[in-house]
Amino acid sequence: MYQSHSAIQNGLGAAKFDPHVLPEQLATSHARNAREQVTYLTTDELAARIKYDARTIRERLKDSVLIEGMHYIRPFGGRKILYIWEHIEADMAAMREQVFAIPMANGGVCHG
Repeated sequence: MYQSHSAIQNGLGAAKFDPHVLPEQLATSHARNAREQVTYLTTDELAARIKYDARTIRERLKDSVLIEGMHYIRPFGGRKILYIWEHIEADMAAMREQVFAIPMANGGVCHG
């Protein structure tokens, strides 16, 4: 496949031009993709952000508070875990709004 020099320089290599897409639609599409970008953190990076020990995150928070597929992923089916900062931050902010909660013996809370 022949590519022009300017297309290669612009990183447009295999991108296809669609004459039916309006510039406004293209701009909206790019803005949507920019909003959907997430920040992936390792356990140590997350620990530094939320001021928890990395061991506490691995042993007490993972799979009880932090749920796989929502708060973290295992890329390529491996052992490495990457935490999704925006989802964790949103849940922490939601928990901040709960003013009154009574801790229960089984680890749950009573909301009033």
